Amino acid sequence: MLAAMARLLIAGCGYVGVALAADLAAAGHRVWGLRRRPAPIARNVETLAADLADPRSLAGLPDSLDGAVYTASADAYEPEAYRRAYVEGPMNLAAALVARGGRPLRIVLVSSTGVYGRDDGGWVDEETLPEPNGFSGEILLEGERRLLAGSLPAVVVRFAGIYGPSRALFVDALRRGEARREPGPPRPINLVHRDDCVGILRHLLELEDPAQLYLGVDSEPVLRDELLDWLAVRLGLSLPVRASTKTGGRRARGSKRCSNARLLASGYRLRRPTFREGYADLLGTE
Repeated sequence: MLAAMARLLIAGCGYVGVALAADLAAAGHRVWGLRRRPAPIARNVETLAADLADPRSLAGLPDSLDGAVYTASADAYEPEAYRRAYVEGPMNLAAALVARGGRPLRIVLVSSTGVYGRDDGGWVDEETLPEPNGFSGEILLEGERRLLAGSLPAVVVRFAGIYGPSRALFVDALRRGEARREPGPPRPINLVHRDDCVGILRHLLELEDPAQLYLGVDSEPVLRDELLDWLAVRLGLSLPVRASTKTGGRRARGSKRCSNARLLASGYRLRRPTFREGYADLLGTE
């Protein structure tokens, strides 16, 4: 359990990291946010300018941290960028924390359900063998394994597709008339609202005896076509038509249903249990 005024580091302040830092600071914790440029992050969050890919820049980390969360992401979809963000970055941070002479009670690493390469629409959980079908999943999995094998107490959370304020997946494409159903059998997708990303990460920092791995997903995988239709109806738009041919994407597209049973059993209660609650809020229809 975190102390009443814990000392916490958020390494990588992007879409999720900024919201998490603000949430923890509002709860009364002392929070440092690490990012490449020394720009303000949020109220009562202290900014650290450092590059996680450069070990020398991490010499000024705070002492006696109670916890750290690694939320950095790759700046390009290429192997080198993924390795910097998801292997070198976490290991550099862990080494810098150990070198400071103080060990945080816990370091939480944000990963992705993309480590599962399944394409049969079946269920996966923390016990399912990851079988990445591309470089991104392979590198994410390597980063997880190396951090968990290190000397710091570590927890990995694999998030699904993240949506939320300013990131309402599919909505802009529907409004532009560009959204299409995919050819072939309908494909299930897994989502998690940014509010729940924040809540899950805070929960894993506070949890007394966590497991090493959790899936951070909501409670209802949804068929992509079903979600498009649901959104179109609520936006007052025509239902999207099916694409005539398969479009070649740069990323491998899996087809799986992710279970959050372990997360819920640990005591976490979702703020947005399904896409309905999450999108109703974003569309102003609550």
